[in-house]
Amino acid sequence: MGKPLSMDLRSRVLDAIRGGLSCREAAARFDVSAASAIRWRQLELAQGHAEPKRQGGDRRSGRIEALEGVILELVRDTPDMTLAEIQSALDNQGEHFGIGTLWRFFDRHGITLKKSPFTLRSSSGPRCSTAAGRGLTDSLTSIRRGLCSSMRPGRPRR
Repeated sequence: MGKPLSMDLRSRVLDAIRGGLSCREAAARFDVSAASAIRWRQLELAQGHAEPKRQGGDRRSGRIEALEGVILELVRDTPDMTLAEIQSALDNQGEHFGIGTLWRFFDRHGITLKKSPFTLRSSSGPRCSTAAGRGLTDSLTSIRRGLCSSMRPGRPRR
């Protein structure tokens, strides 16, 4: 996206138009497009100035910001909700937002959704230390010869 032309250039073109030149003549004199000169003149007549509007930015976040209370209540009630679960809960209320839109909402508000903290495993399964204590010679982390393609014997030569 290009940058808007400077206010200095705009004011010089508009001064020339006010001085008696047509919009097209002023545009040719200052090497800008005739459409720009006409548009600037129309802006000046309608608003009193021809300053450029802001470019870029978020133009649609107002829709999700209107539901801020609902979304924050969902997260407060169930802190472990994923973005997809929040999205489906909002769908049930008749509002549809993409995952990225929800992520940007939480980012703007400084909210990070974390899963439950890591908990220790139950002792129902074997662990490396107990397996080694039973006299196993292979480490449980080593790769058996037949399981890794790089350790398989190559094809026989003909």
